Amino acid sequence: MKINYQKLLDDITANLNGDVPSLLLHSCCAPCSSYCLEYLSQYFSITILYYNPNISPAEEFIKRAEEQCRLVSQMPLKNPVKVVVDAYDPQEFYSAVKGLEHIPEGGERCFACYRLRLERAAAFASENGFDYFCSTLSISPLKNCDKLNEIGAELSEIYSVKCLPSDFKKRNGYKRSIELSHEYGLYRQNYCGCAFSKREAQQREESAKD
Repeated sequence: MKINYQKLLDDITANLNGDVPSLLLHSCCAPCSSYCLEYLSQYFSITILYYNPNISPAEEFIKRAEEQCRLVSQMPLKNPVKVVVDAYDPQEFYSAVKGLEHIPEGGERCFACYRLRLERAAAFASENGFDYFCSTLSISPLKNCDKLNEIGAELSEIYSVKCLPSDFKKRNGYKRSIELSHEYGLYRQNYCGCAFSKREAQQREESAKD
């Protein structure tokens, strides 16, 4: 049976009774985080963990990190939001996806990348006493929401920190992220971040020209 992750999140927020739990929110980029922040900051005190060793090249990583910090500094948010830009070591990503390099985007290579970044978020949340962790990744129509939540639930057991169920595409979340991106003039990229997704994006552009 299909799980309604938005309904699960609604149930959690409806029962906070005025409490403001701490949330460690992994973010892949400012555009994806925009709606998530607007929505979640109503209920949580958020720390964004910008951990993305998959992003290539290094200049792209830096540009996205700077946009993430700029967005947080400019958005009016109900509860406090901080940003932690984690160390950039692309070898962590290449080790995680070794042997999966030629699998098309959306398959097992992406799942390994989800796990890499979610595990870092779960570990950080556990080490620093957060009430919850989750990722902005489910806002993308190209990401497998079920797999993201499945991995999050597994890591929740391992690291003893609650994973916030999420499907941020719901309620026009993705559409709202595009609106906010225009409103704040955010840099939006045409590929997920890794060298493999960039290669596939370039191939699609070349095919469109033919």
